Amino acid sequence: MSLTLRVRKKLLASPNYIYPQFATHNAHTLSAIYHLAGQNYYPGQYEFQCLHGMGEPLYAQVVGKIADGKLGRPCRIYAPVGTHETLLAYLVRRLLENGANTSFVNRIADTTISLDELVADPVKEINKIAQAEGQIGLSHPKIPLPMQLYGDERKNSPGIDMSNEHRLASLSSALLTSAMEKIHSHPLIGGECNSAEEVIAPQSILNPANHTDVVGTVRETTAAEANFALDIAQENGEIWFATPPAERAAFLVRTAELMEQQMGPLMGVLVREAGKTYSNAIAEVREAIDFLYYYSAQVANDFDNNTHRPLGPVVCISPWNFPLAIFSGQIAAALAAGNTVLAKPAEQTPLIAFKAVELFYQAGVPRSALQLLPGQGETIGAQLVADERVRGVMFTGSTEVAHILQKTLAGRLDSEGRPVPLIAETGGLNAMIVDSSALTEQVVTDVMASAYDSAGQRCSALRILCIQEEVADSTIEMLKGAMAQAIIGDPSLLSTDIGPVIDKEAKAGIEKHIQTMRTAGFDVYQATYNQLTKQAENNSTFVPPTLIELDKISSLKKEIFGPVLHVVRYSSQDLPALLAEINATGYGLTMGVHTRIDETIAYVATHAKVGNLYVNRNMVGAVVGVQPFGGEGLSGTGPKAGGPAYLYRLLSKRPENAITQTLARQDETLPLDASMRQKLLQTYHHYMTWLANKTEPAHYQALEEYANASQAGTLRVLPGPTGERNTYQLVPCGKVLCLSDNEQDIFTQLAGVFASGCHAIVHNAVFSQKTYRELPDMIRKAITLTDNWQDESLSINAVIYHGDSDQLKETCQQIAQRKGAIISVQGFSRGETALLLERLLHERALSVNTAAAGGNASLMTIS
Repeated sequence: MSLTLRVRKKLLASPNYIYPQFATHNAHTLSAIYHLAGQNYYPGQYEFQCLHGMGEPLYAQVVGKIADGKLGRPCRIYAPVGTHETLLAYLVRRLLENGANTSFVNRIADTTISLDELVADPVKEINKIAQAEGQIGLSHPKIPLPMQLYGDERKNSPGIDMSNEHRLASLSSALLTSAMEKIHSHPLIGGECNSAEEVIAPQSILNPANHTDVVGTVRETTAAEANFALDIAQENGEIWFATPPAERAAFLVRTAELMEQQMGPLMGVLVREAGKTYSNAIAEVREAIDFLYYYSAQVANDFDNNTHRPLGPVVCISPWNFPLAIFSGQIAAALAAGNTVLAKPAEQTPLIAFKAVELFYQAGVPRSALQLLPGQGETIGAQLVADERVRGVMFTGSTEVAHILQKTLAGRLDSEGRPVPLIAETGGLNAMIVDSSALTEQVVTDVMASAYDSAGQRCSALRILCIQEEVADSTIEMLKGAMAQAIIGDPSLLSTDIGPVIDKEAKAGIEKHIQTMRTAGFDVYQATYNQLTKQAENNSTFVPPTLIELDKISSLKKEIFGPVLHVVRYSSQDLPALLAEINATGYGLTMGVHTRIDETIAYVATHAKVGNLYVNRNMVGAVVGVQPFGGEGLSGTGPKAGGPAYLYRLLSKRPENAITQTLARQDETLPLDASMRQKLLQTYHHYMTWLANKTEPAHYQALEEYANASQAGTLRVLPGPTGERNTYQLVPCGKVLCLSDNEQDIFTQLAGVFASGCHAIVHNAVFSQKTYRELPDMIRKAITLTDNWQDESLSINAVIYHGDSDQLKETCQQIAQRKGAIISVQGFSRGETALLLERLLHERALSVNTAAAGGNASLMTIS
């Protein structure tokens, strides 16, 4: 029996609870239902339905009297009612469905199809195919199953079908067990800390949806314990690094497998500690698993301990909004690269972090390689980052804190004389542009997911909705209706759409912003709490979905991390100005565009300065390795999490062609578009022609390698599900400050800058006017001379420095004092040529919903 018929049989088997209504024009389906229901029909058992004007001869047989040899079953006739605007799409969809080659309505009108073929049992037809292929449901060899979506290198993480009652029953059991458990988080250190310092008393962790529910307790780390953990991390660094890359990868794979087995309990903690809905909790556990599989595959395939050296002790500071996924992703990357890890989870969510670290240990990761240090950011976090033994910091959080970390690290160099790396992923004023060609229903669905899913507590969440003025009123009206229907409440209930914000401080900040905007005269709309009781409101931190209409983008001064959406209207001719205004905010994390016009998509994709751009879909839920995630400008330093360059930022040494080799391996199975590369290399080629007789042959030969090493302008298609097209592009970062005390190193820096398609800023005290005048015009246009690079008005996107270490420290400190984005500084000794060209590029991920424009046409070409 087919799945569809099984569903119908189940509906008919529960007459006390369900009144089945079967809408069909398929005579075979109708007959099957009739026989499944049996001969003992009674009024109210079930009914058929048909569309007005369709299937009339068929349904004449259905509703006719039994005495006349007909079925005597009721049929409800339905007809679409509405305006042409709303009905046209419906009618076109019906025409497409009934006009399809496999449609019964189409086939019955085809006189070349015999009656036997028309009424053939689909189950028997499937069995015939199975006999020929050897099994039922054999997949197409060129269409991977979900588990093999990413090829042979790594598995896809498993999910949970929340519509399957059997899966729900087993999940319910696991969640019930989890709810009975009180978790006691405390420091997990790779040794016994014998300190006289008084231990901090445990604190209760409350469920943000119900403050009477104590999820567990946390005992925070003392200063002495943090210092001891740093000793352990430093002393055991070489031991962990000596572990072969394949073995390190195996530890991560085992951790992923344990998370798969513990999905239910992990979900339970996420729901109660972080206020996640079940769908969000599933997605988060899956993301953590994906990180583990992704980084383990890369290190197993591409790393060699003889050539890839780690940084040393790395501090991982993770946020409360993704307390498992980002926490595990940071740890997985640092461990995979051979570093020892000191993990400081967000103070709001130490319990899920504790459970995760226990799984890492259970998988075989030594306690000396991974240590958990729960505590406050202002105390334990600050102590760890300020310690000279720390060789790298990974941080996800606010832009303000990222700047503090940058200034703390700015005066430090590692054992190789390089600046201590900071990988920071911060927030954004993420915008979505909607033009008049967009389908309003789809826009509203995607806006609800982007702005209000997770109560708006995502770095990628939609903050500013820009709607073309011709469709603004109708779109906003429908959006308000969707907001009113959303159920706000306890995320432990399956019916809940939107859960709480994380704590009272977050709620107070959001409500203060809403009141400020209301006082300023902006229109504010808030959805009702629906089923949320007053008692629940007093013992929780819920904020209803809110919509604020602004006059212009600049009226919003900062990111509001919660379920608050700001709306502005624009005219079609002002699209360039609108994009310029969005870019002028300085943030560059995510952006969305809803349009059916290809030229608009191309224009936005070319001019938007964001790390992740989404077309005709929602803006949240980036998938590891499919939509590598991370921003630019005020939104982060790069590289992208879940992308090919991430692990290389966690190394102190690596082969010069390491990233090129990683990308080349991926290019063996996925398309590469390098058409823009040659255009970006034009200045470089002209420069190298000029440089040929200006430097030593060995030096010139080293600089020639930059052409092969540079990935500027390359665009790669990434693996992903059908209905989407995901690409990863590397583009020039912009203006690069070149600092050195000698002209030969300036020559090196210019070669790297031009090979990356960037513009150079050179201090004129080193680069002589004579040399500058000798340059061809094309090259001079790519160079800006300055006598004061500290000038704040000078736009700088990256820095390359050659010289002594003391001057490098001072340069890093001066760069850290600049306002705006965190600027990457590469430091080298005089004469070094091993520039890290990927640091001069921005990573751009583009995700296009191809189904919105008629589906994935490439499926039609599969044979």
